[in-house]
Amino acid sequence: MDTNDSHPDGVGVGPWPGGPHAWEAAREADDRLDPELLEHGDTRNVIDPYRYWTLEAIIADLDQRRHELHVGIENFAHDMNIGSVVRTANAFNVAEVHIIGKRRWNRRGAMVTERYQHVRHHDNVTELIEWCAADGIPIIGIDNLPGSVPLETFDLPRRCLLLFGQEGPGLSEQAHEACDAVLSIAQFGSTRSINAGAAAAIAMHAWIRRHEFDQHAASE
Repeated sequence: MDTNDSHPDGVGVGPWPGGPHAWEAAREADDRLDPELLEHGDTRNVIDPYRYWTLEAIIADLDQRRHELHVGIENFAHDMNIGSVVRTANAFNVAEVHIIGKRRWNRRGAMVTERYQHVRHHDNVTELIEWCAADGIPIIGIDNLPGSVPLETFDLPRRCLLLFGQEGPGLSEQAHEACDAVLSIAQFGSTRSINAGAAAAIAMHAWIRRHEFDQHAASE
């Protein structure tokens, strides 16, 4: 792609070189390109192959290769970690993020990635359970509860939903009971728990290691 090296503001890339005739030619050659971005430059936080693409074109491309992994997080007290979870889910191109409880959540941590990531809302845990049951998706809880199994030794299924409780209380009792398995993340320091956003990133990456790189759990 023949483009300017950088945007005048120092972020992203500048206007497509060549002026209006070049922009029109580029659009004729590739209808995924956005005329506004061609003219003014693209300062979005997207990977280079998506530069100048429309939002709809990016989503359509991501949809062709989304993973079978779903992620859920309870939001009964306006959990501040949801934005971080959404951003990580976008990085790993998960199928959907499921937010259970309050509809409002702090999008600052998502860094606009919610535009590219499918996010589904459930009013309560019951709705999530019913949705997963209808699609045959097992629920895997991530929490350091008594009886939990180490994530490091568990063979995560390809098609599943990783469920996280809100910061502090962790999984609700109903969510805990609905899980096919509950996994904990190994810790070696003094704190009792890991930040929910960090725990979600660790668990999602464990799934990526297993199903994108065929790295099996330690017990195998």
